[in-house]
Amino acid sequence: MSRGTLLVIGSGLKVYREYLVAPISRRAKAAGLDMVLLNNLRPTWQQAYFDEVVVANVFDSEVMATAAREVAARRDVVSLMCWDEPLVLDAGLLAAEFGVPGLSARGVRGCRDKELTRAELTAAGLHQPGFGLTTTVEEARAVAARIGYPVVLKPRAMGASIGVVFAADESGLDAAFDVALAASHVDPGPYRASVIVEEYAPGPEISIDGAVHKGEYLPLFVARKYSSDHPYFEEVGHTVDAADPLLDDKELMRTLARAHQALGIEDGITHSEVRLTAKGPLIIEVNGRLGGDLIPFLGRIATGIEPGEVLFDVATGQRPDIAPTRRAVAGIRFGCPERDCLLRSVRVPAPGQAPGLVAAAPMAEPGTTLRLPPGGYLARHSFVVCEADDLPGCQDRLTAAAALVELDTEPVGPADPAAPFAMPAGLLDVDE
Repeated sequence: MSRGTLLVIGSGLKVYREYLVAPISRRAKAAGLDMVLLNNLRPTWQQAYFDEVVVANVFDSEVMATAAREVAARRDVVSLMCWDEPLVLDAGLLAAEFGVPGLSARGVRGCRDKELTRAELTAAGLHQPGFGLTTTVEEARAVAARIGYPVVLKPRAMGASIGVVFAADESGLDAAFDVALAASHVDPGPYRASVIVEEYAPGPEISIDGAVHKGEYLPLFVARKYSSDHPYFEEVGHTVDAADPLLDDKELMRTLARAHQALGIEDGITHSEVRLTAKGPLIIEVNGRLGGDLIPFLGRIATGIEPGEVLFDVATGQRPDIAPTRRAVAGIRFGCPERDCLLRSVRVPAPGQAPGLVAAAPMAEPGTTLRLPPGGYLARHSFVVCEADDLPGCQDRLTAAAALVELDTEPVGPADPAAPFAMPAGLLDVDE
């Protein structure tokens, strides 16, 4: 056996994940651990951080498990990490199999399966909407009639609000079900081809990234979410304020702690999405990973908390230090076209070209067809990240920076309604 090994399953793209991998690598070296990456693509930027990279189709459960067990057979795997939503379930089950810190087999299933999340939280007495799992439009009509309109339909296991549709009444139910069901087929896991129908809960939506150490829930930062209008819920931006009063909201924190306990989550980082309703905080979902959309990056800018170091701590069985060291506001805004288009080119401003601009990058390659819902999702061509001393200042800076993005596009015809749902070819990956 070699010295202890930290196994990472799936790295993600450099622009979205290097800020996590770099501090994890530093901590691993200081602790005398090797780092091994199990990834579906050959390494490029990852080579600077990992001692070994094993290339395998990690989106195939059997292939992932075989490759991970092969690493464990020749190395002493003492920790396992994964932050890619489609891989979280299989990675969490492997962590339980290897006997290393993780969400637990029960916890990772409770996070990944939205129906199980609802059932567990309802059984625990937490405020939850009426809901039902459906596989046909007839079943969806029956559930909606039982719980009452308006309703929201969503795939059983997806991220980034993909396939999430609002139906105000019976007349919009069938079309909403078709959109959600088509999106559910993208998921490679066991929860595909099924749709959750649930009671609509009005109110602002937030997300909370938190650490869990031996069952203790430790909130890191709150993100305020900005979404498109109904019937779709496309996420167009987030802001994180180190001084957000919700961090001191005892009801919200009790709800989150109870939810994690009810789901059986033991060790790891979670990304919880919550609606602030008139009846109190309502947990929409708990994801067994860090937030996507660069939310942890915003948290680092705003609070000084290093999410990579927190992830390292909980994955190696240590209670993390979550004390903030900064007090600022950070935000991200995504650029989306006004209508379906073919992207010819996109140019983004560099830090220094706009006040408070921290980062900006394209999110789609030239030649990508960007389609708005229901013809497509994540029709984002770019993002900008800004920081400021307060929320209004941050929003003003995001608006100014976004105005500097330059696009060259051409219109395209409508999507074929009979075509299967597909993510846009060439779209750079962001997992939320």
